[in-house]
Amino acid sequence: MSLLLAGCDKQSTPAAQPSSLSGSASGSSSESDRAQAHANGLPAPDEQGVIDLKHKGEPIPSATFLGIDGKAMTLAVFKGRPILLNLWATWCGPCVAEMPKLDALAQAQADKLQVVTISQDLRGTALVAPWWAKHKPVLLQPYTDPQVHMLSAVNGGDYNRGSLPTSILYDKDGREVWRMLGAMDWTGPRAKELLAEGIAITR
Repeated sequence: MSLLLAGCDKQSTPAAQPSSLSGSASGSSSESDRAQAHANGLPAPDEQGVIDLKHKGEPIPSATFLGIDGKAMTLAVFKGRPILLNLWATWCGPCVAEMPKLDALAQAQADKLQVVTISQDLRGTALVAPWWAKHKPVLLQPYTDPQVHMLSAVNGGDYNRGSLPTSILYDKDGREVWRMLGAMDWTGPRAKELLAEGIAITR
């Protein structure tokens, strides 16, 4: 089944920000379609990401980002557990829309999976801190990456090849299993199937 890309409208992207995913020509669902989908507990068509397996087996990036204390850190601190890395930004509508589901996933899979969300906002904490204070995720942490190191690292050193949101599953040994390009209902059946398969092979 062909799925539509979910991503941020490029026109709403600040000029200095990384590129973002756009829907295909038929891709953006109407407001009524989106409302109907949500009323039925389903993701709208442009909230279903596309799986990319081209990077399967690649090592987890060593790029630095900023922890909640403002100090540089790497994903190595989470080694030994599967990691779902989510790259997002406060200006990216689909990124923000999927955040509650990512937080719910983090809570439901706390004993099996580490969900790590890293903002790619160029203004870093200045934008992320107020957003976090307003939305109050339960388990997710407000990691920031104002230099866009992570998006660049996962895309061969060029952040312009990347898009937001991007989510990548790494196994417990730090090898990529798959990446999701576009937003996703992380508590929906498709995500559960993908994550169950990924977590199973990382044990």
